[in-house]
Amino acid sequence: MSDPAKAAFFEFDAAGLEGWCGARGMPRFAAKQLLEWVYGKGIVDVDRMTNLSKAHRDLLAHEMGFLQGTELRNLEATDGTRKLLLGWPAPGAAATSLPVLGVATGRETECVMIPSEERRTACVSSQMGCPVGCRFCASGLEGVEGNLTAGRIVEQVWRLGQQPGVGRITNVVFMGMGEPLANASAVMNAIRAINAPWGLGISARKITISTVGLPAAIRRLCDFELPVTLALSLHAPNDELRRQIIPWAEYSTVPELLDACQEWFRKTGREITLEYILLGGFNDRREHAEELARVARTIRANVNLIRYNEVDGLPFARPGDEDVLEFQGILRRAGVNTHIRASRGRDIKAACGQLRHESMKSAG
Repeated sequence: MSDPAKAAFFEFDAAGLEGWCGARGMPRFAAKQLLEWVYGKGIVDVDRMTNLSKAHRDLLAHEMGFLQGTELRNLEATDGTRKLLLGWPAPGAAATSLPVLGVATGRETECVMIPSEERRTACVSSQMGCPVGCRFCASGLEGVEGNLTAGRIVEQVWRLGQQPGVGRITNVVFMGMGEPLANASAVMNAIRAINAPWGLGISARKITISTVGLPAAIRRLCDFELPVTLALSLHAPNDELRRQIIPWAEYSTVPELLDACQEWFRKTGREITLEYILLGGFNDRREHAEELARVARTIRANVNLIRYNEVDGLPFARPGDEDVLEFQGILRRAGVNTHIRASRGRDIKAACGQLRHESMKSAG
C-alpha cells in the first residue's frame, strides 16, 4: 500500500534516483543496485535487497515507497489473459483514505496482460477514466478523474510482468483507459523508463500509442526521440458516422487527422495503424469497408479490425463472424493490409473500462 509521505520509486529516472540517494548519504551506485533489484529482479521488499547495508535498507524503508497502487481485483481468463484493477491514492491522501477492496472512488484503472505464442503484451491506462466518452466504450462512462503520473503508468507494466507464469513483458500498448495524448508528458516519460536499459528495456518499436485523434498532439509526437508506433482510433470512415460515436470527432475532421498522420510518416518513416472497431449493424457494412479502403490508401497505413466486446447498458452489438471476414476481404482486395485482432479475455470483461465500470456500479 502506498504511503504518500514517501518518495515514489517508479517516478524516478536513473539520474533522479542517483541524486536522491546521494542527497541522503548513500553511495551513488546504490541507485544502480536499486534499479537492478526492482526492474531486473522484480523485488520491492527492501529487506531482500541484500547488497545494500542494513542502515541503507532502514532508510529506504522509511523514505522510499515502491508500489503506489492498491490491487483491487486480479482476474485470469480461460485464454491466459490477465486483468488487474488498481486503485490509486488521491494527491496527498492520508493512509486511512487509500483505496480499499469493494470501495469505488473513480481513481481506479485497469491494465491487461495479453499472451500469445511469442508475445506478452501489456495494455496500460494513461488516465483514471477517460475524457473522450466514446459511445461504445465503458472507459468514459463515469468521466475522467485525472491523469496518471509517469510512475503509475510504469508500475502497471511492472505489475503485469510479476504475475505468475507471465515472465518478461515484450510489448506495451497505450490502449487502456484514457487518451494518451491528453496526458502526453507523463506518457512520454513513462515510455522512456519502459524503454531504458536501466528500466524495463522494452524496444521502442514494440511500444504503441493509440489516440482517438488530436492532430496538433500527433504533430508534436513526431519529434519524440524514441521510435514508437502510432495507432489512430478511427472507427468510422467519414465524419458524419464518426461523430455519432466519438464526441471529440467534433473538434477535428478525418482529412485533418490524415494530414497529421501524413506528417508522422514523412518525419518518422513509420506507417500508421488504423484501429477500427466493428459495431454490428452500425459501421460494418460493405459501403463502410469500401470507404475505409479509400481512406486507408491515402496514407501509409495498415488496418486493425476489432470485433466489439459488448458492454452492459450500451446499445451496440458484436458483429457476426461472416460480416467481419467480408469486411476484411473488401479491404484486402482493395490492396489494404488488414488484420482482425483476436478477441481476448471476454470472460473477464477485458475490454477497456469494463471492470472499473462494473465495480463502480456495484459500489453505487
